[in-house]
Amino acid sequence: MKLVVQEFLTLDGVSQGPGSPDEDTSDGFTRGGWFVPHLDEEFDRLVGTWLGEADAFLFGRRTYQNFARDWPKMTDHPFAGILNGLPKYVASRSLTKAEWNPTTILSHDIPAQVAELKRQPGRELQIHGSARLAQSLLAAGLIDTLRLVIAPVVVGQGRRLFPDGGAPAGLRLVSHRTTPGGLSVHTFEATGLPQYGTYGADA
Repeated sequence: MKLVVQEFLTLDGVSQGPGSPDEDTSDGFTRGGWFVPHLDEEFDRLVGTWLGEADAFLFGRRTYQNFARDWPKMTDHPFAGILNGLPKYVASRSLTKAEWNPTTILSHDIPAQVAELKRQPGRELQIHGSARLAQSLLAAGLIDTLRLVIAPVVVGQGRRLFPDGGAPAGLRLVSHRTTPGGLSVHTFEATGLPQYGTYGADA
């Protein structure tokens, strides 16, 4: 399977709490819900297309618990069958029980276990949110594709997908589009380490 990350970001790179003010208030974050005003039917269709490519999902603990709390109750939602029915994996050293079936807990040497999952047949192993997990797997060279959806807003605080001191990564832009709600959707392929150069006038 190909490992694909899907993240919602602000213009200043924040990925924390896109869905509601109380989604993630850790570290005193008070500006959640910044993504919601920009949703529209075109973006919903796009997400449906992405989910249709998934054969399994991989989550960090916090995102998994949020999804596991909400999605089993949303049986009438068009995405519910995919999210509730496909295999799910959660990377956590503290979680001992997962009730959102079918779920497997990955609790040790997570990069090695994810690499093993990638060797299994299938289309996409998708990460939704779970920024810290995505950061660690990007540093390990395991991510194949990033779908980054940027909302036209600056929140000025919160955890960023690419924090200072994070692992460098080269990316190649595969596609981009803008939705009526102002979301900028970029798909990148990971290309290894970035290239560097010097800009200046010809000698």
